[in-house]
Amino acid sequence: MEISEFNIPGLKLITPKRFSDERGFFMELFQTHRYADVIQEHFVQDNISNSKKGVIRGLHLQQPPNAQGKLVQVLRGAVSDVALDLRKSSPTFGMHIQVEISAENGHQFYIPPGFAHGFQALEDDTIFLYKCTNFYAAADELTIRWDDPVLDIQWPINPVITSPKDEQGWWFNEFKSPF
Repeated sequence: MEISEFNIPGLKLITPKRFSDERGFFMELFQTHRYADVIQEHFVQDNISNSKKGVIRGLHLQQPPNAQGKLVQVLRGAVSDVALDLRKSSPTFGMHIQVEISAENGHQFYIPPGFAHGFQALEDDTIFLYKCTNFYAAADELTIRWDDPVLDIQWPINPVITSPKDEQGWWFNEFKSPF
């Protein structure tokens, strides 16, 4: 497995080994012992979503005490994935990293607690898997606007498709980070 880190501490791009032959491929998505040195979190919940091309989901987070880390990957299709640093004491507070992950490249993206997360589906019928370090708690869920000009996230596809919840998120300059 290959691990890449970014200029925002805590974020990791993980590429598991893929074994391919004329039949197709085999890939281990997660194995506790192998990931223990990379992610010092325990995963408790898996989620899956299916999205049409252009759908944006996010930017979502859960506040303490139910903050979540996420290990995300694409099982079918491709996404432009974004992690926004909301750790007030971080020198990279308010900065984001954007990566493309796809079924083809096999990348996984680890986003620790203290970040908002979102993605845009780049293909129809994109299937996205989230491994989460805490259970979903609706009362602690927060949303930051995906289209906030202060953040300057360059979503690759227009027009976008969003949910009413995502359209009513916080503007970054009004958001009081709980981290």
